Amino acid sequence: MKTIKDVFLNFHQVLDGLYGAQETEAITLMVLSEITDLSRAKIKAFPEDDAPAEAVGKLGNILEELKTGKPVQYILGSTEFYGLTFLVNPAVLIPRPETEELVEWALESVKLKAESRKPLSILDIGTGSGCIAISLKKNLPGADVTALDISAEALQTARQNAVINGVEVDFVQDDILNHSLLTTHYSLIISNPPYVTLHDKTLMHTNVTDFEPHSALFVPEQEPLLFYKAITNFAVEHLVPGGLLFFEINEAFGKETVELLSDKGFINIELRKDMSGRDRMIKAFKI
Repeated sequence: MKTIKDVFLNFHQVLDGLYGAQETEAITLMVLSEITDLSRAKIKAFPEDDAPAEAVGKLGNILEELKTGKPVQYILGSTEFYGLTFLVNPAVLIPRPETEELVEWALESVKLKAESRKPLSILDIGTGSGCIAISLKKNLPGADVTALDISAEALQTARQNAVINGVEVDFVQDDILNHSLLTTHYSLIISNPPYVTLHDKTLMHTNVTDFEPHSALFVPEQEPLLFYKAITNFAVEHLVPGGLLFFEINEAFGKETVELLSDKGFINIELRKDMSGRDRMIKAFKI
């Protein structure tokens, strides 16, 4: 019988060269927690305990998939985001911790404006798994939340996630670069759009570039702000006066994104760093 410690050693032997020791440790912990229903705290506290037999039987196949570079979240079929469970698959990006920071910032900002007492109308552009829209709706149950994506497959996953998390979100299939269905005015627009350039791609791990959806990641090298320009132009027309616009951004284009928003008349523009100290998110007000 394998102990939990044996499982960790086996994963390190196979995966350290691909992921590094620290990430392999996190992956192993995630896998064991998912397939054994043991808490991560218990797994870490009792490494000499035997791993459940039924779990050991699954580990071989999971390890073989991990060796290909396939993200562990796709292998397990779900991940956690802002305290909620989300189904994920190759049709949607895997939610990142930086995006949780964006959601937290949006919620904090809305609560500061709560004195207006007006019903919130929120639009999430490029929703993917629905993680932003669903997390906002879960924490702002009185808000009307709409989520847009160009991908029918992504929206199918997002709708499932809304059901799993017990919220109602209006999902719309449309292209923000050539939109035709959105006519409402919103009090908050939020987006984590494609922003990875071809140069950035050369620096990324293959478990992202080989498996996650390219339409949700990449922009032309000569147009790194393609989606930010389109969403900002949309917000000029469809964000109410005093409304908020939030972006997750490419850290290399913080200054340019701020200038774009300023040129379009937005005020109180704030560029914020993520937990790693990188310029990764922006908030702006519509006059």
